[in-house]
Amino acid sequence: MGNSCQQKSSSCSSSGSCGSQDAALAKQNMAITSSLGKIKNKILVMSGKGGVGKSTVSTNLALGLANRGYKVGLMDVDLHGPDICRMLNLTDKLHSVHIEGRSLFPPMQYGENLKVISLEYMMEDRDDPIIWRGPLKVQAIRQFIADMDWGELDFLIIDAPPGTGDEPLTVAQTIKDAQAVVVTTPQEVALADVRKSLNFCKHVKMKVLGMVENMSGFICPHCNKGVEIFKTGGGEKTAREFGINFLGRVPVDPRIVVGGDDGKPYLSSAGESPAIKAFSDIVSNIEKQMTTAAPVSLKAAEAGCACGSTCNPSTCNC
Repeated sequence: MGNSCQQKSSSCSSSGSCGSQDAALAKQNMAITSSLGKIKNKILVMSGKGGVGKSTVSTNLALGLANRGYKVGLMDVDLHGPDICRMLNLTDKLHSVHIEGRSLFPPMQYGENLKVISLEYMMEDRDDPIIWRGPLKVQAIRQFIADMDWGELDFLIIDAPPGTGDEPLTVAQTIKDAQAVVVTTPQEVALADVRKSLNFCKHVKMKVLGMVENMSGFICPHCNKGVEIFKTGGGEKTAREFGINFLGRVPVDPRIVVGGDDGKPYLSSAGESPAIKAFSDIVSNIEKQMTTAAPVSLKAAEAGCACGSTCNPSTCNC
């Protein structure tokens, strides 16, 4: 064992690769810390199951806050299925952006107050598949934070893929003060998976701002009356079970789908409908929690810091 260690040390010193990798990682960590230090509030929008409207919530939440005068960033870490650019009709490509003399890359700009980054921004052909394993995904998310010129922001909204895999875990480990908004639909199949998301937050010690129940009933575009085609109330019941805030429910409205396809998000628009009113209330609930009070954490027995009396980042995620 001693010989193998000596051989490894000799190899590292002769090539200089170990030291250069450590230095690059340390430099990136400093860049991440610097970038996050300029962002007041970080919100991870997540779900246990796909198809519940998580990206719709992320996009309209970012726009809703931007429309209220906040400086907002929207970071799409759904690397295998990035949709944010399409939902905002952003067609910029990084390779065509003039970056000479800049140390950081400019995100895409939507209106005056919203900056956006997505993997599609960096792709030559947006229909190409992303066939990556975990380490590449981790590095991409870290670069989204370290290498982009976010500047000073009031909010960073992070759109994660469904589930509890590499992407939300990387966000939890890299952005220690991120707080979660969990999106679900009312039916029991979706709620079974969203419980896994809530328990994920408990395990990684991520505070939960609350739960959004999406597709809660259907609003007829002709008479504005509601029909409970997907049930209603399941998300609110689950929020009570876990002791977290229920942020509100959004009904199904065909105009939400049309707005997403056309790159004109509907829920954060200036129109009048039950869905727009419901989502505006959700934005207000999140705004109130983030700007005036500490968020509610999950009911869980907190096991104390694994480091004992002195925190050691190498052995504890506290």
